Amino acid sequence: MIKRVLTLLILGMSFLSAADWTQWRGPTRDGKISKKAAPWPKSLSNENLKLIWSVDLAEGYSSPIVAGSKVFTVETKNKKSEIVRAFDRKTGKQIWDNDWAGSMRVPFYAAKNGSWVRSTPATDGKTLFVGGMRDILVAIDVETGKEKWRRDYPSEEKTPLPSFGFVSSPLLDNDHLYVQVGSAMRKIKKSDGKTVWQSLADERAMFGSAFSSPFRTTIQGVDQILVQTRSTLSGVLPSDGKAVWTTPVKAFRGMNI
Repeated sequence: MIKRVLTLLILGMSFLSAADWTQWRGPTRDGKISKKAAPWPKSLSNENLKLIWSVDLAEGYSSPIVAGSKVFTVETKNKKSEIVRAFDRKTGKQIWDNDWAGSMRVPFYAAKNGSWVRSTPATDGKTLFVGGMRDILVAIDVETGKEKWRRDYPSEEKTPLPSFGFVSSPLLDNDHLYVQVGSAMRKIKKSDGKTVWQSLADERAMFGSAFSSPFRTTIQGVDQILVQTRSTLSGVLPSDGKAVWTTPVKAFRGMNI
């Protein structure tokens, strides 16, 4: 069985301040640390790194995220369920966990790389938003680990179960989330999980929801969400999901990542 390890290191000379990492690729979705953090060293070595704590994790492609005093992980447990865990940021001690049945086997050549949870969660500091492999979106209270709401798209809307699972990572934006799930790009209310709008639908049973994670930006003065589906790249308006432009992106079997 392949194990992952969650490790916390600090910089010996300039300990990073308590900057949060609240979603995939960080709070600004560009892989950059907060400007509030201490300057990053030119190189990392045993001289300026110190191991604080380390925790074994189960399988998964989901990245850990950090908010306040907690670190959150999402893992596939014993090939049968998905488990969400919260750890104390300073000590690595587990605070809570929440799990549910969530196993599935991805097809073809992808199976050898593991049928594990893929989507990275996002948090606003109060609620953790988690994408489960079987195309479910779950909201969890960060303090208690208890479920606030759940959306099961194949069950509720009869959308096809995506062959490779829920892959897209939610984008946080004030009172809403943007994510590719339920065979479409969706704007979702954080309070109850209801869909505000959906666009760029792709309901092919073999494919289902696309792999790519959305990104918000401004192009030529137009505020938009960049969305890469399995066969196109589009800019959609946050207000109503209307595509202001679309360009085809060729890929093997329409599997853009």
